[in-house]
Amino acid sequence: MKSFKDKVAVITGAGSGIGRHLSILLKEAGASVAICDVNETTLRDTEKILDKYNTKTSVHLADVSSKTTVKVLTENILREHKNVDMLFNNAGVTVNDSFEDTTEQNWDWVIETNLHAVINLTRCFLPILKKQDEAAIVNLSSIFGMITVPNQSAYHVTKFGVRGFSEALSKELSNTNVSVHCVHPGHIGTNIVSNARMTSGPKQNDALQRIMSKLLPIGTSQREMSEFFQKYGMHPSRAANIILNGIKRNKKRIFVGLDAKLMDISQRISPMHYEKLFPIFTLPITILRNKKPLK
Repeated sequence: MKSFKDKVAVITGAGSGIGRHLSILLKEAGASVAICDVNETTLRDTEKILDKYNTKTSVHLADVSSKTTVKVLTENILREHKNVDMLFNNAGVTVNDSFEDTTEQNWDWVIETNLHAVINLTRCFLPILKKQDEAAIVNLSSIFGMITVPNQSAYHVTKFGVRGFSEALSKELSNTNVSVHCVHPGHIGTNIVSNARMTSGPKQNDALQRIMSKLLPIGTSQREMSEFFQKYGMHPSRAANIILNGIKRNKKRIFVGLDAKLMDISQRISPMHYEKLFPIFTLPITILRNKKPLK
């Protein structure tokens, strides 16, 4: 897909972060957008930002973790736009806790939002996408869909799942007009940490502790960790630009950030011990970005 002009894009998680900036850049490129989020306040903020553009914007308050809601959402979007050319499965949540300490409710919340929503939205929109001259499905995985760290078991299940689903679907649709792209962001300045569920506060151990202790003091609050991620990560607008350029270049895997690329390389070099390479990669990147750890 070389141009987004006159396309219609559905974007989940559009209330903030990468989703918001995908919406902005697509509107700037001449696309119409259907923006979706579970947070009405931030969703309306995105709507206000998009008001200055001439193409159509429809706004949909929706919890995509619900299969019933996804079906209604699909109907509402098609009623507004008649067709859809691009689907961005961007909505995501996380829980910072060990597998044993993660409640069944929190586990289901992550699985339903991060994985089942991607599958359900794709199932609903794929017949529409296949009717277009060219179309794209863009699924947000994570660098945590390539590597693992402690206390993110639920998140890893979903992001590895999104990666597997995307790559299998890409092969199944290889002879159609629909391209499938899997995005693996590294450290991006979004609000995923502030929206995370942390039952026992931030946790670190082993290699992860060695990294984080250099960046954040042990015992850092969720608010402080959220501020760190938003302030010192790649700006979401830059991440969104990388994603859209990747789509134009028909890249099936889109790595966002030098840290994501290096972590992918590290797990290729040392599949069983790649976490020992993280300090080599993480700290220099922080310095190169002229960032200072929280004191």
